[in-house]
Amino acid sequence: MTETRLLYGANVHANGIRQHYLRYGGKGTPLVLVPGITSPAITWGFVGERLAATHDVYILDVRGRGLSATGADLDYDLDSYANDVTAFIEALGLKNATVLGHSMGARIGIRAARRNPSTIARLLLIDPPVSGPGRRAYPAKLDWYTESIRLARLGMSAEDMSRFCPTWTLEQRQLRAQWLHTCDELATRITFEKFHTEDIHQDIPHLNMPTRLVVATRGGVIQPEDEAEIAGLNPAISIVKVQDAGHMIPWDNLEGFMEAVS
Repeated sequence: MTETRLLYGANVHANGIRQHYLRYGGKGTPLVLVPGITSPAITWGFVGERLAATHDVYILDVRGRGLSATGADLDYDLDSYANDVTAFIEALGLKNATVLGHSMGARIGIRAARRNPSTIARLLLIDPPVSGPGRRAYPAKLDWYTESIRLARLGMSAEDMSRFCPTWTLEQRQLRAQWLHTCDELATRITFEKFHTEDIHQDIPHLNMPTRLVVATRGGVIQPEDEAEIAGLNPAISIVKVQDAGHMIPWDNLEGFMEAVS
């Protein structure tokens, strides 16, 4: 049997909703991992296993995804997501916590750190969408998400998932095919739209904790001019690039990702 650093999955009531999470390792300083727009916590488990060698890792199911609260009665704006993360950290009494956010999760981390800086000691921003009012569109297409979610709700195989994730391993596609149906289509649609209407750049100058931006060289999400703008807004932010990786960095280059966030 393969050894695992997974300790347990659990739920906590925070910011007025049920938040589900997976805990890995249990030793070292806490690290809260906030995934992207259609990534339930379990799909980041292979990263949690590695991070747990040095940290007490908590991987969140963001509202509207996985086993956390979902539904049309919830708000799916950046402030609500950010308040979820802050309330999660406070509810579990996590001290000196690092927040590692990927894509949507990185935008959430930026807003949470701006609104409640005392709860976050360090910030790792993994390829956040830099779209916003008056900016170029996020390069992914909404239909890519919604069509795959609808197929997952009907039941899809790893082979079916190849159409959407052709470079992923069989195991990665199996896991996504199994869990994608838990990503609420309404939450996904609203979040995608808000990638283009909510501004994270206003928050960047106010990030006063150690912050690192990790950029995928093949992602197309963050361009050199975006790096320059972010560096101008907050020169204290360190910027690291991961070679041979698209937007889903650890799926493409796990060792490069680990080196970038270490």
